[in-house]
Amino acid sequence: MEFQGASASIVKSIKQRDLLNVWLRLYARSQTIPPIAEYLPPRIEDERPDLVYYSVDTAHQPPRLTIETDGSRMSSAYGHNGKGKLLDDYLGARLAPVVMPVYYRCIARKLPVYTIANVDDLYGRVVAYERLLLPFSDRTGDVTHIIASLKTISEDGGFEIRNLMRGSSTLPTPKLRAVIDRELFHRAPGRIDAADAIEFG
Repeated sequence: MEFQGASASIVKSIKQRDLLNVWLRLYARSQTIPPIAEYLPPRIEDERPDLVYYSVDTAHQPPRLTIETDGSRMSSAYGHNGKGKLLDDYLGARLAPVVMPVYYRCIARKLPVYTIANVDDLYGRVVAYERLLLPFSDRTGDVTHIIASLKTISEDGGFEIRNLMRGSSTLPTPKLRAVIDRELFHRAPGRIDAADAIEFG
């Protein structure tokens, strides 16, 4: 499945959109990916269960991603904690070919990537797995860190998060893959600052 270009409006979750908007504000200042130390969204502690932090080593090809911290949602969905492990090892031979290209695209484009995949839970209910990847750099120009926000929702209402990504005999089905490469700025609704008017014409 190809990656399409999109603006922030493609992101469904309001909380993920908030996380993306903070990244966009930082990006707009210098038109480059920000250092992770400057990324301080309000109420980020409320989002910790859904966040995964990775360090990225681009000296290797393909790049290596190490899980620095994983939220409880990822641990539940994959069945165990992944802290300190390489992401492709953690995913395993079955899931890595489906998931890793999303991270590689984020690293190559140095832009946020948003995906939706359908997954069957242990009871056969369809769950939409929404993933937002935000890239960061420690002033090297290359992606050195990624923060992933992971959201799950089912039109059937309740679903089983436990072993969601490993419990089904079928692989996740990609429904949307997008690189956020349009309208790479964030402006508060109904408000245009003088600095914004100068910066964005």
